[in-house]
Amino acid sequence: MAGGGGASPLGSAAPPLWYHRDLSRAAAEELLARAGRDGSFLVRDSESVTGAYALCVLFQKHVHTYRILPDEENFLAVQTSQGVQPKRFKTLPELIQLYLQPNQGLVTTLLLPVEREESAEERDYSDGEDDKPPLPPRTGSGAPPVPSTCCAPVGNGLSTISHEYLKGSYALDLEAVKQGSSNLPHLNKTLVSSCKRLHGEVDKVLSGLEILSKVFDQQSASMVSRMIQQSVSQGGDQELEHLVTKLAILKDLLSSIEKKALKALQDMSVAVPSIPLSTRHSKAIPVQAFEVKLDVYLADLTKIGKSQKHTLSVDVEGGKLVVMKKMKDSQEDWTTFTHDKIRQLIKSQRMPNKLGIVFEKEKDKSQRKDFIFASAKVELGSVPPPKTLGSWLLSRGLGKTLDEMTVTIPHDIYVFGAQENSVCDKEWVENLRAALKDYTEIDYKPVAVQTLWNIKIVVLVKPEHENRISHVGMSSVKTGIANTLGNKGAVGVSFMFNGTSFGFVNCHLTSGNEKIHRRNQNYLDILRQLSLGDKQLSSFDISLRFTHLFWFGDLNYRLDMDIQEILNYINRKEFEPLLKVDQLNLEREKNKVFLRFAEEEITYPPTYRYERGSRDTYVWQKQKATGMRTNVPSWCDRILWKSYPETHIVCNSYGCTDDIVTSDHSPVFATFEVGVTSQFVSKKGLPKSSEQAYIEFENIEAIVKTASRTKFFIEFYSTCLEEFKKSYENDSQSSDNINFLRVGWSSKQLTTLKPILSDIEYLQDQHLLLTVKSLDGYESYGECVLALKSMIGSTAQQFHTYLSHRGEETGNIRGSMRVRVPSERMGTRERLYEWISVDKDETGDAHSPALLESCEVTLLKQDASDGDPSTCKNSFNNPAYYILEGVPNQSGTLPKIPTSSLFHHH
Repeated sequence: MAGGGGASPLGSAAPPLWYHRDLSRAAAEELLARAGRDGSFLVRDSESVTGAYALCVLFQKHVHTYRILPDEENFLAVQTSQGVQPKRFKTLPELIQLYLQPNQGLVTTLLLPVEREESAEERDYSDGEDDKPPLPPRTGSGAPPVPSTCCAPVGNGLSTISHEYLKGSYALDLEAVKQGSSNLPHLNKTLVSSCKRLHGEVDKVLSGLEILSKVFDQQSASMVSRMIQQSVSQGGDQELEHLVTKLAILKDLLSSIEKKALKALQDMSVAVPSIPLSTRHSKAIPVQAFEVKLDVYLADLTKIGKSQKHTLSVDVEGGKLVVMKKMKDSQEDWTTFTHDKIRQLIKSQRMPNKLGIVFEKEKDKSQRKDFIFASAKVELGSVPPPKTLGSWLLSRGLGKTLDEMTVTIPHDIYVFGAQENSVCDKEWVENLRAALKDYTEIDYKPVAVQTLWNIKIVVLVKPEHENRISHVGMSSVKTGIANTLGNKGAVGVSFMFNGTSFGFVNCHLTSGNEKIHRRNQNYLDILRQLSLGDKQLSSFDISLRFTHLFWFGDLNYRLDMDIQEILNYINRKEFEPLLKVDQLNLEREKNKVFLRFAEEEITYPPTYRYERGSRDTYVWQKQKATGMRTNVPSWCDRILWKSYPETHIVCNSYGCTDDIVTSDHSPVFATFEVGVTSQFVSKKGLPKSSEQAYIEFENIEAIVKTASRTKFFIEFYSTCLEEFKKSYENDSQSSDNINFLRVGWSSKQLTTLKPILSDIEYLQDQHLLLTVKSLDGYESYGECVLALKSMIGSTAQQFHTYLSHRGEETGNIRGSMRVRVPSERMGTRERLYEWISVDKDETGDAHSPALLESCEVTLLKQDASDGDPSTCKNSFNNPAYYILEGVPNQSGTLPKIPTSSLFHHH
């Protein structure tokens, strides 16, 4: 066996056709079910272990999953039973080659590799924009990125086609020839079928070499381009003839391109010795060089000395930026940055000739350099900021707005979101703080700022809440062209406010009326890849990691209706028919995106696409490089949320401004009142053994969407547990449908959980996260959240909820449980809940600086109930005020912790 780790686990060739990268478990089962033959198999990335794989095999209509794990030396092996020596391999193809042989320990021999079936929509890696991004994606050769191909031995597939012809169709062709025919239609059909994959491979190779041919071999370039344009399959003889022609062109190009490239490079090295290599053809964008000075911060002066002159060389075609500076003795020192390492371009409003560039150094770390251009004015497409932000700050405008009493009360938390905002982060935050101070006379403090290119999110809080904020996290996900550019994607911030966890996501999804599937995929990628919240909850996507998650931004979903009909309904202020054809609403109804999220009723007109400078006219046609594009008026800018069960959240406003006109989107705002628990400190101290509370399960039953018949266990997570706990494997299992499995756990298989605190007033605010995992791959088949509050009592209570995984509903779970609290810990006293009112505001695709939105906060006061304390409802049943439980004949003030979350896009 070959030794040494370090090589690619897929080998040196292109990925084999049976390898499906990050295909989900559910999608893998669907592919195998469609294949339908015993021994069908594929390999995908493991969902539970980074760097591991899952081998999925179909046998007797059930899917069997085997984990392929790397060891310390990066050799791969199928996980075996304890005591069985694993067989180790350097690459996946070597491992699979063994299991293609019979009697190797799997449930069946691997027979038929299953290839991923990609639709045209799934192969769409665009971001919906026809305009070039600031730095177009290029590979090292200057060719556009081409999706990696899947090639591996196809077993007996092609030979089977030949055998079928010789056994059957051959006789039909022979009969046709006897009748005088000069064509062999059945042989032609056989050849076309045999070469179908070759057609696609040749097209990919020609596409990859097209730019090289334009640069170095103009003579063949036109033929290559023509072949690519004519790559639509033709029938019969034409298809084979077309393939032969393409192969001939490819042969000529490959045999001559190196000599012609060498000559071209020699000519360029003589003609232009001092300019970095760039592509040289008639339509190429020339390399631009700028004389600049590095703007040095005062704190850095002692480190680098006097500021030096630099040359900034921008190679758009090559996707490179070169920073060069003169050294002593005419020496030059330069640093090259590729496009994917440039995270952000920052325009200064105070200095029109200053440009800040943020470079990615390593994972989650960046470096910023500010350059002063000698005589240039930096133009990044921004428009001047609006002169007044009052309507946005005060939630005034169209839709559901705040009343006159609450509109002037400051909030506790403001969250701002922006897209296409080129203002530098520091400047933007200061603008927001200054605007808030003008309206509230409060100096709000920044909690977090996160940026991905021009997508930004900022969280500001009242000064008195700074010490209540902890565990701040930030993350971003790119979903732009080929999922590598950050012009589309999301930024997120998470934190704890006392004992309550919050998550905020600001996104900019793919544009274009027809790009529904791509937007859905953007959402799922963000949901899965955004790294926020408690790291122990990695088994759960971000929709289950927070007590309250707010998701907002330019989601870009459009209306599926004729433009004139839309305009007629808007003129009559009849929004209901339009909301029925809103793409986001339709996709949510089909459970494709935002599963179990909530959105307040929309009672304001579509926020996109207005004529800048006015809110009277929708501009629904836009000239692009590829022609005229239609952008029907739509509710692109949205605010949704998802909260744990039995928590308090009320949306007090949801609308848009009608007097901020600098953008072609209208800013959107929303305000929320959210229940928040304080950090709980028991007055009785840690529980003694006799005072320990217990979470006990009598039984649990889950119905899981899967064709697998493996065994399962449950993991339990909660902030009230010292560490996560596991159940034993299920002791009952049945199936009435091949695609669903009913699994059950009796009380003896389920772990009794011991909370870290046993006080009832603490436990009734806690939640339990469950994930159902398989024993074969340790992968999750579904997750859910349960509130402990309604489970407290002397008798067991029933629960029933849905399971989800990777944004999709995957089954349901029910059972019987109780939270047993000792009598010593049943006493109640003043509730330690605080209340937050959270505001969020958004605007759409504008190019203006950030707008602000504010919300009201109210302090309410209420007398406590008199009489028997046991009759007092807890404060969640009456969200308007605290109830002092168990404290008769007293009154208490309700400290409503307003929190304003402000979301603004541009």
